[in-house]
Amino acid sequence: MDEITSVFIQECREQLAEMESGLLRLELSPQDHDNINGIFRAAHTIKGGSGVIECHFIESFTHRVENILDALRNKQLAVSPALATLLLECCDHMARLVDLLAAEAAAPDAGLQLAGDKLSGRLQVFLDAIGQPTPASAGVDLAVQAAGDAVESSGGGLVLTDSWHISVRFGENVLRGGMDPLSFIHYLATLGEILAIETITDSLPAAAEMDPESCYIGFEVQLQTRCAKADIERVFDFVREDCDLRILAPHGKLSEYIQLIQELPEDTMRLGEILVRCGALTSAEVERGLSEQQSSADNAAGDSDTPHQPIGEILVDHKVVHQELVEAAVVKQTQVSDKKAKEARLVRVQADKLDQLIDLVGELVIAGASANLLAQKSKQVDLVEATSVLSRLVENIRDSALQLRMVQIGDTFTRFNRVVRDVAKELGKEIELQISGAETELDKTVVEKIGDPLMHLVRNSLDHGIESAALRLERGKPACGRVALNAFHDSGSIVIQVSDDGGGLNKARIVAKAVERGIIQSGEALSEAEIVNLIFEPGFSTVEKVSNLSGRGVGMDVVRRNIQALRGAVDVASVDGEGTTFTIRLPLTLAIIDGFLVGVGRAAYVIPLDTVVECIELKNLPSDRSFLNLRGEALPFIRLRELFEVAGDCPPRESIVVVQFGGQRAGIVVDQLMGEFQTVIKPLGVMFPNLRGIGGSTILGSGEVALILDVAALVHAVSQAEERKMLLGRNHQPFTALQNN
Repeated sequence: MDEITSVFIQECREQLAEMESGLLRLELSPQDHDNINGIFRAAHTIKGGSGVIECHFIESFTHRVENILDALRNKQLAVSPALATLLLECCDHMARLVDLLAAEAAAPDAGLQLAGDKLSGRLQVFLDAIGQPTPASAGVDLAVQAAGDAVESSGGGLVLTDSWHISVRFGENVLRGGMDPLSFIHYLATLGEILAIETITDSLPAAAEMDPESCYIGFEVQLQTRCAKADIERVFDFVREDCDLRILAPHGKLSEYIQLIQELPEDTMRLGEILVRCGALTSAEVERGLSEQQSSADNAAGDSDTPHQPIGEILVDHKVVHQELVEAAVVKQTQVSDKKAKEARLVRVQADKLDQLIDLVGELVIAGASANLLAQKSKQVDLVEATSVLSRLVENIRDSALQLRMVQIGDTFTRFNRVVRDVAKELGKEIELQISGAETELDKTVVEKIGDPLMHLVRNSLDHGIESAALRLERGKPACGRVALNAFHDSGSIVIQVSDDGGGLNKARIVAKAVERGIIQSGEALSEAEIVNLIFEPGFSTVEKVSNLSGRGVGMDVVRRNIQALRGAVDVASVDGEGTTFTIRLPLTLAIIDGFLVGVGRAAYVIPLDTVVECIELKNLPSDRSFLNLRGEALPFIRLRELFEVAGDCPPRESIVVVQFGGQRAGIVVDQLMGEFQTVIKPLGVMFPNLRGIGGSTILGSGEVALILDVAALVHAVSQAEERKMLLGRNHQPFTALQNN
C-alpha cells in the first residue's frame, strides 16, 4: 500500500469517528446547524480524498450520503430519528468500505455491494421526499420564519431596515458618454422594489458655471430585493469607471452573512476573500479598498510612525460592509490560523517506528545499567560520575520515548455513545452515558487492548444492570438509567470504572449458582467482595434468560483474563438497589518502568516503584504469624522465601517492603534492599501462562535475569487470606491462597 493511501485510511477513520459523534449529537439537537455543517464537512473530506486516490466505491457511496447531508444543511430535509439511524448505518457502511480499502481489495464483494445498494435506496427515498411538506419540517420552517420576522420588525421600521442602501454619484462625463443616469435607476427597479430614493444635488455648481453636457447628480436608494450584491453592482457596469458606487447590505442579512462566514471551509484566506466568498462584498469593492490602502502606504512611505490602516477599516469607512461582518471575518481568520498552527505542530508517525524506538530505548537502558555496574566495580570516581550522568540522560530519553506512546482514552470512551444508543433502543430502555476523565493518558497498546473488555462490561450493565423504565419508576428512580465511564490516575496506575445505577448484583442468586456449580461449598463463609467477584469464574451466569447481548456466562472470565494479560486487575462492587461498579486497574505502560530491586537468597526481584510506600528493617520477625503492628495498624505480609521456596536460612535482619495497590497495603519480606532500578519488562513466555505472583522478567546490568513481582496478585492474596481468617476465626497463610489460585 502506498503512503498516500495509508494516510487517507487513517484520516478517513478519524473523519468517520467525528461524523458518528456528530450524528449522535444530531438526534439530541436537530437544530444545531454547526453540527450539521461539521458532519457534512467530514463526509465531503472523505469523498474528496477517495477521489484523489481513485477509490471510486468509497467516493460514489459517500456522494450519496453527502447529498442527504447537503439537503439537511440547506433545510430541505428535517432531522428525524429514522434519518439519523439511516445516516449512522451509512457511517458504518463507509467504515466497512475503508476496511476493504485497507485490505487492498479492488471492489466490495457481493454482500457488501448489496448492503450498500439497499442503503442507497433508502437514502433516495428521503431525497425524493424533498419538497413535500411534513409536519416536522413545517414546524421548523414556521419557527425560522417567526424568528426572521422578529428581527425585521425590531429595527424601528420593517421596510427600511431590511433593504439595500445604494449610494451612487455619477461622474461629470456620464452624459457625454451617452449614458442616462435615470435608465440605471429604472433598470435597478427591475431587481426588486425601490422603497425610497433621494436625488443628491450637492455637486451642482452655480448656474453660470454649469455645463449642460455634464452630470452633477447622485442618488441615495433604498432597494428591497433578493438579489445578491454582485447582481446589484452589475447594474452599473457601463458606468462603473465613471461613478462612485457604494452598496450596503440590509441589517436583516447580517446574521445570514455571519453564518455563511462561519460555514466557509477552513482554508487560509485573506479578509477580503472571506467577505467576497460570503457575498458581503464584491471583488471590485475589495480591489478599490486595497488600492486605497496601497496609496496610503505609498504616501506614508518613510514615515514609520504612521501605521497602515487595515483593509477592514477602509471598507467600513467606504460604507460597503458592516463592522460586524469584518469582525466575524477576522474571527474566522484567527480560528483557521490557530487550527493550522496546531496541525503544523503535529507529525504523524507509524506505530511500528515508535515500537522500534521503544525497543531500542529498552536496550539502551540495559546497556546503561551494565556500564554503570562496571564503573562501580572499577571504583574510578571519574568513570562513576560519567556513567551517572549517562544514566540520568538515558532516564530522560526513556521518559520522553514512553510519552510518545501515551494517548488519551477519550477516543475509546466516545465510541460507547453509539453502543449505548443502539443497545438502549434494542432493549427498549432509556439510558444515558456519562463520560469523565477522557483526557487521562495511558499506553497506546493498553488503549487498543482494553476496548473489548470495556465493551463487554458496558453491554452487561446495559442489559442486566439497568432496570426497565417501569421498574425504575416503581423503585423511585428516574426512568432514564445511567451508565458511567470514568478514568483517573491512582498510585502510578490507571483506574477505569464502569458503573451503573441499576439494581445491583443479586448476591443470594450468585451464591446459589456457585453452590450449584460446585465453585463453593454450601454454607461456606464468604465476604461480600468474594461473593460478587464469583461472577468472574468461567461460565458463571445468574441470568435465567439468554439474550443476544449477554447471559451465556462466557464473557466475564475472558474480561478478567484479558485485563490480567495487561498486568492489570478487575474487581466489582455492588450495592443492592443502587448499582454496580467495575473497577479496572492498569499499568501506565507495558514497556519500561521504574523498579525497586530486592534480593532473596541469590535471586533478585523487581517491585514496581509506584507501588512501594516504604521499607522497614526488622530483627527477629515472628515466624508464627503473617501480620505485624505498624504504627497501630495491622499490616499483613508475605515472605518471598516461602512463597517461591528459596533454599537457605533467613538472615538475622530481614526487610519488609510495604506496597499498596487498589487502596490495600501489604508487606513483602525480603533478605536485602538493592535500590531503584530502571526495568525493561520482558514477557515470561508461553511456558508460564498460569504463573501467579510474577508479572514478567528483566535483565540486570550483570546480565542476570530478575523476576518482576505482580504486586496486584500478591496484595490480593494477602488481603483475601486475612479476610478468610477473620471470617473463619483461624489462622490462614496468605501464600496458600495464592497457590490455590
